[in-house]
Amino acid sequence: MQAGLPVSSSDTVISIDAMGGDLGPAVVVAGMAMSAKANPEVRFIVHGDKDELSKHIEKRGIADRCEIRHTDDVVTMHEKPSHVMRHGKGTSMWSAIDAVRAGDATVCVSCGNTGALMAVAMIRLRKVPGVNRPAIACLWPSRNPSGFNVMLDVGADIRADQDDLLQYALMGLSYARNGFDLTRPRIGLLNVGTEEHKGRAELKVAHEMIEAAAEYNDFEYVGFIEGGDIPSDRVDVIVTDGFTGNVALKTAEGTANLISGRLREAFLYSLPSRFAALLAYPSLQRLKKRIDPRQANGGVFLGLNGTVVKSHGSADATGVSAAIKLAFQLAQSGFGEKLAARVASVTEAGQSEGPAPKAPTTAKGKPNT
Repeated sequence: MQAGLPVSSSDTVISIDAMGGDLGPAVVVAGMAMSAKANPEVRFIVHGDKDELSKHIEKRGIADRCEIRHTDDVVTMHEKPSHVMRHGKGTSMWSAIDAVRAGDATVCVSCGNTGALMAVAMIRLRKVPGVNRPAIACLWPSRNPSGFNVMLDVGADIRADQDDLLQYALMGLSYARNGFDLTRPRIGLLNVGTEEHKGRAELKVAHEMIEAAAEYNDFEYVGFIEGGDIPSDRVDVIVTDGFTGNVALKTAEGTANLISGRLREAFLYSLPSRFAALLAYPSLQRLKKRIDPRQANGGVFLGLNGTVVKSHGSADATGVSAAIKLAFQLAQSGFGEKLAARVASVTEAGQSEGPAPKAPTTAKGKPNT
């Protein structure tokens, strides 16, 4: 096991909390191995019990790609964030985030307790100047060419006023631009209707603020959208508060599981239905791949001085690999620095004094944040 990871200028180092999650470090290391096989430029700093991790890493044949940093403790799924903030310094989660803080790694990936991960990330990485509330952004399966939309916040904070919603829009803009290579992303504000007179007071104010910021930040604001638009090709970024976003996300996951279960029951109901399932198998496999939630695994913590990707606690190796792939893509794009620049441009301009200036552009005229 490497005690000082050899890294070339083209390599990207990902910090892994290997002890968090429901399925244990064996699954996390299996996901790392899948990512290592797919991308020779990825390296890992792995945090957790050294003896246990060494065994799994040697078995997967990725010892030359890993540095292990031993920790004695683990943050469980049931621990309160306040307790972890006071007593969590010896945990794999804390150590994984500290590797990003120290600059040893570019992105942290964890399957652990979401509340604790956000709390530790906030106190160790700190918020980007100008950000009031960090957000969690998720990828939502959609009809867009990329196959996904970006939605935030999906659970970092249940509250959000008009200023927070504007910041979410700008953070989502940076995510869509760097994650999907979209020059002019379309942003929508989730509401109970598309009419301008509907919704809470802060939504109406946020609607005006995002609309005013659109011209000077080079994105298209489509206005209010409804729940049915979330998986559509009408928008690229959906902005909402953490309470609404988390309820929508969990509802969609539950509905997907219900439909999957009902389809399985229907195809197993009788001999003719089983024969029909056999004929439909190739199409069903394509459908399964397109809507497989494991392929969209990974919520990104936005608004911090460092990038953190939260994997589902129950993620299998495929899901962990997808979260690492997302972390790698964000690291390669310089996403954290560009997002901070985007938020700073609005903060410095001061929304009361007028819209923010346009983002700097590349030689081809494409915004680079």
